[in-house]
Amino acid sequence: MAIRIGANPIGWSNDDMTELGGHITLEQCLSEAREAGFVGMELGNKFPREANALKSVLSKHGQDLVSGWYSSELLVRSIQDELENLRPHLNLLKACGSNVLVFAETSNAIHGDINIPLSQRPVMDHGDWAEFGRKITEVGDAVLAEGVRLVYHHHMGTIVQSEEDIHAFMAATGPSVHLLLDTGHATWAGADPAALARQYLNRISHVHTKDVRKDIMELSAAEDLSFLNAIIKGVYTVPGDGLIDFVATLKELKGYSGWVIVEAEQYSDQISALAFAKLGHKNLTNYLTQAGLIEQAA
Repeated sequence: MAIRIGANPIGWSNDDMTELGGHITLEQCLSEAREAGFVGMELGNKFPREANALKSVLSKHGQDLVSGWYSSELLVRSIQDELENLRPHLNLLKACGSNVLVFAETSNAIHGDINIPLSQRPVMDHGDWAEFGRKITEVGDAVLAEGVRLVYHHHMGTIVQSEEDIHAFMAATGPSVHLLLDTGHATWAGADPAALARQYLNRISHVHTKDVRKDIMELSAAEDLSFLNAIIKGVYTVPGDGLIDFVATLKELKGYSGWVIVEAEQYSDQISALAFAKLGHKNLTNYLTQAGLIEQAA
């Protein structure tokens, strides 16, 4: 699979805070995604969860299903219970032709609570990584046997947030578990996405691109904001509208094959989701071209 550019509907309707973009219909989201140039979409809260209905609405707008976020609770559930809970989601992805599973541990995450500052996010004890990694790997083995790769989403407000967390996670997990490289979450957490891409190139099977507004990131730290309050203030934006050097990061992904997603949170009902989608697609296409990952369009 060559590189394809997709979008996440969080640019239209926020999943962690549903009132942001709550008025934007799925029809508007998909039609604008197509107008902006995207050819694939990840799942969001407004999408049907029955395979035929999902395929129908996506194909109507020229979109393929990329993947969809899954909230794991392996810290408090057995592997068997997790696999049983995952089954409907996994079946939906398989039926719609997706080959990656976006996976994140959320049993103790705080990113969805507007009242809890990021300084209070959960931190894994050093001695607990091995067991957590073993359980994740067993899930990764199981889904890979069905043709779907588990790609782990490091995320602000969760146990895999910082650069140190990412390194510990990757060291604790086996080859069936790959990394979802998210430029925005890496940068905000103090990691260099280019360095992560360089180190883990052979274990990166999905990429989320979003930019970070430096002033809001610094404000978030100074005022000890929650993840959602920082989102509302606009900490995340589309590629090219913040501080990240995307060409430097993408150059480290030489040989990468798969989806590259624009995933920048809707942060205000006053912005134009379509304008942001178009800007994100245009800039990302340009950066991928400069990095030599795609050819210049005619």
